[in-house]
Amino acid sequence: MKPIVNKITDKWVNEMHPCLKSVKWWTDKKRISNPLKILTLLIKEKHYDWANWFIVRIMTYHDYVSYAVFAAEQFIHIYEKRFPNDKRPREAIEAAKRCIKNPSQKNKGAAYVAAYAAACAAADASDVAADAVYAAADAAADAAYAAADIAYAIYAVYAAGAAHAAEDAAYADKEQVQLKILRYGMKLLES
Repeated sequence: MKPIVNKITDKWVNEMHPCLKSVKWWTDKKRISNPLKILTLLIKEKHYDWANWFIVRIMTYHDYVSYAVFAAEQFIHIYEKRFPNDKRPREAIEAAKRCIKNPSQKNKGAAYVAAYAAACAAADASDVAADAVYAAADAAADAAYAAADIAYAIYAVYAAGAAHAAEDAAYADKEQVQLKILRYGMKLLES
């Protein structure tokens, strides 16, 4: 799907309240207005946290929930390896996926309940694996709430990255995981 914002303007930037450093960056780049060009440049310059902040704000509901689910799925194995009998985080991801297919109030309600259960699982874990579960919980919370609550999508990616940074040897490094998630987001926007 195309971005929900086709042109980045001063008004849009002011409404989104980005950090001052990123506003200065955008201003120094002569106020690039094309969202995909902005993302490409942010990634090229390794401003992954800014790119993640930006991408979920220009995505449709379907895309940002898909993005959060993708991020959570990159790391859920960390929790499942440590707590193989606790299905709450996986159920949160599955609830979010149902909302992607059918964002009905019933599915959103179920995603909300699943997000809460997964957050409880994370609190129970109280260690590195908790970050992986927070990613799943936030993906489900994304599915339950309107676009104003896209902060959950951002946290899902950060939590997933924290889980990786702390324990997952399957990836070469955190930067590679961030890039993988951001590339997936770009693919969603370009399709």
